Amino acid sequence: MLRGEVVEVEAVGIVLECAGVGYGIKVAGTDHGLLQSGAEARVYIHEHIKEDAHDLYGFLSKETKQLFEQLLTVKNVGPKVAMALLDIDSVNGVKSAIAEGDVKKLQSAKGVGKRAAEQIVVELRDKVGIASDERAESVISRGAVRQSDEALLALLSLGYVESDALEALSAIDVSLSTEERIRLALRR
Repeated sequence: MLRGEVVEVEAVGIVLECAGVGYGIKVAGTDHGLLQSGAEARVYIHEHIKEDAHDLYGFLSKETKQLFEQLLTVKNVGPKVAMALLDIDSVNGVKSAIAEGDVKKLQSAKGVGKRAAEQIVVELRDKVGIASDERAESVISRGAVRQSDEALLALLSLGYVESDALEALSAIDVSLSTEERIRLALRR
């Protein structure tokens, strides 16, 4: 956590002066409007270090920082996408969207496609502290089918587009053997 005076408010962040040192901090849109130049601020910090950059992300509440860090644990979600997700609603609104499996709401964040939104629901729905509902369960079950269905994998290896392969297999009884399911799907 850093505490100091906000000396500049920029388009996507602030400069916070602490003991004579200015720190450039990227902040979520919901927090950005609450920070004013010349005001004292206490900001919870997440450091993101990579080969070519050392970025600081700041949050006015510990809960927002924790959700940001949870989002970073999801495959293919980096800091920019996590910040975009925090901008779609309040922290509780984002958590609810995840717990409820509201893929459309998550997709409204810049840089989040359908697969990324589904992945976020799959990986975080039980971790956000809000009870999940049936929509989240349906996203979970779709994800599980895609990863373990040998018939689907076989159709994909034959050149089928995933949506066409899923459609072809949807009307076929899953209790049949993999070979029979593939044969019936190819006939469709």
